Amino acid sequence: MLYREAGQFKSNYAADMAVFPLRQDRVGLAIIIAAAYALAFLGNDFLLQAVMIPFLVFSLASIGLNILTGYAGLLSLGTGAFMGVGAYACYKLTSIFPDVNVIVWILVSGLFSAAAGVIFGLPSLRIKGFYLAVATLAAQFFLQWTFIRVPWLVNYNVSGAIEVPIRTLFGIPIMGATATSQTRYLVVLTLVIVLTWFASNLVHGRIGRMWMAVRDMDIAAELMGIRLLPTKLLAFAVSSYYCGVAGALLVFLWYGGAEYDVFNINQSFFILFMVIIGGLGSLIGSFFGAALIFIMPIALGIVLPALLEPFGIHIGAETIEHLRFMLVGALIIFFLIVEPHGLARLWQITKQKLRVWPFPY
Repeated sequence: MLYREAGQFKSNYAADMAVFPLRQDRVGLAIIIAAAYALAFLGNDFLLQAVMIPFLVFSLASIGLNILTGYAGLLSLGTGAFMGVGAYACYKLTSIFPDVNVIVWILVSGLFSAAAGVIFGLPSLRIKGFYLAVATLAAQFFLQWTFIRVPWLVNYNVSGAIEVPIRTLFGIPIMGATATSQTRYLVVLTLVIVLTWFASNLVHGRIGRMWMAVRDMDIAAELMGIRLLPTKLLAFAVSSYYCGVAGALLVFLWYGGAEYDVFNINQSFFILFMVIIGGLGSLIGSFFGAALIFIMPIALGIVLPALLEPFGIHIGAETIEHLRFMLVGALIIFFLIVEPHGLARLWQITKQKLRVWPFPY
């Protein structure tokens, strides 16, 4: 009964075109953001460091891939490599300019990833579908080979790995061995909220409508006056930027160091599964998909032993890992057949039912 739009009148175009036209949605979003910040002071180190930080990082990477695949209709299997470009670029920038605030370099590192995305997105005007996926797969292997063979990227480190230095923000360590989980979580949460807000404004504006027109039928979009090559390259650039920033956050504020193998093809498929299950063409679906794919194995590792061990049934970590792969595969097949728009569509249907409840329509 509380989720109603009766009495909420729209007196101007801005209110009619708002992303959250209902007051309940705006209040709910404010409550979620407030709860997320409160979690920094209420949650323990395991929850913040092992669950929430990676969840937010993968959500940001999913938003990047969703912009390209869900909104622009362009396939990509090079997400992991573009995340690696951002991570290595951030490492080099912090090494060359150690006095500059590291948050600046995290955001700037995405520009290098965007440039790489534009270069490998050039064939998108001539090829599409499966062939474009193969082209981005070539980008994945080429960039990963570069991470291995160019020691300059890791400052000629013998181990060949990125070693995150200690950096501070307003005198408080936010990365390195002395940084607390609470501080890292607050930094990641703030960056993800700001970038999600920017992406939301982008996809709901003129540029987003151009992407969706190209996605639905590129020939018709071209006849309407949309220039295909700049539009597609912009989608690659924005998508790669988000993936690059996510890669920098992954290494600098979660792992604390990483090797080239972190950004392999498995990482690309990992992000792709999040987008498919969460829902193509939906920002909130990116969060849903990241929550399901990443948090589900952690929940299985906690819930299953607690349920079965009282009956004398022991489940090892390898069994839980196998169950995770089986469950993820089953969920992908289920959503592709039953609900191609993923969890975001189920959430949309639920809200629509709540708007008319208790009446059927």
